[in-house]
Amino acid sequence: MKKTIFSILGLALTFNFSFAESDLLKTAKQYFKPLPKIFPSKENPLTPEKIKLGKILFYEKRISIDGTTSCAKCHPIEYYGTDKLPKSRGNFSKENPRNAPTVFNAAGQISEHWRGDRKDVEDQAKRALLGKGSFGAPSYQWVEEKLKEIKGYQELFKKAFPHDKNPITVDNYAKAIGAWERTLSTPSRFDEFLRGNENVLTEKEKRGLKTFISVGCVACHSGALLGGTMYQKFGIVEPYWKYTKSKKIDLGRYIVTKKEEDRYVFKVPPLRNVEMTAPYFHDGSVKSLKRAIWIMGKVQLGKDLSKTQVEDIEAFLKSLTGKLSQDIMTVPIMPK
Repeated sequence: MKKTIFSILGLALTFNFSFAESDLLKTAKQYFKPLPKIFPSKENPLTPEKIKLGKILFYEKRISIDGTTSCAKCHPIEYYGTDKLPKSRGNFSKENPRNAPTVFNAAGQISEHWRGDRKDVEDQAKRALLGKGSFGAPSYQWVEEKLKEIKGYQELFKKAFPHDKNPITVDNYAKAIGAWERTLSTPSRFDEFLRGNENVLTEKEKRGLKTFISVGCVACHSGALLGGTMYQKFGIVEPYWKYTKSKKIDLGRYIVTKKEEDRYVFKVPPLRNVEMTAPYFHDGSVKSLKRAIWIMGKVQLGKDLSKTQVEDIEAFLKSLTGKLSQDIMTVPIMPK
């Protein structure tokens, strides 16, 4: 009789536990969705030839003023599209004003840069050429002449833009790089969970997901990227610099818009691969992911997250780390 009761209770407990997991998945689907395989653009249709050229141009240094700067300098693939520096260094080691966000999944965001002052990945690629802390090129014409001097690019641009009489232009350069970056989607175990594989996350990761939702992180960090789709003030409850110990107070989007409501406002960073992209925040002022989580709870939500809550959220965030494909990891041979 006891064995029968134990079995019945065991079935009941199993049923309830399974239902709870399903409830978590159902709740998660209200806030998140799986990453798309690519991030398409009507203005810049993707083709294999354009993507191939874009990947090569991502590593091209010869169009920078010092001959050593490329997109890959600030966004090295081996470090998940970031350079591990608080603030990136461009031509002649000039320090940029802010931390370099990862290039992975960047094409799925509402804009580029922390202040959202770049329309999309194509706009970012083009304007970086003249950036004083980036490529530092004196003019777009100078860049085009440099590209035309490299014989291998003549055929590559012609194949990528077959209908253009003069295919080697900075606009086509930007479109090619944008095309490749639009393929840099990095799905993870969390995407498998969202598609119904509830066993792919550990119990700690599930607790972290529950906590992430319940404490209010999803107010800003939602969607396929868990962020990147809105702007928000950094320091809603308390000044961010009180806890980040930032050396300089950044006014954020206010510098771009001159609107008072944009003071200390930044684009909400996506959390995909966040485990791999330290240091954190716009100024790279925090090295520890645990510390960054606690600070966000404090200054954005007005909550003093416990050690357990922080550790559980960290475990969940680590489930967002995607496995990089061989194609992404392979460095192309540059044209002579």
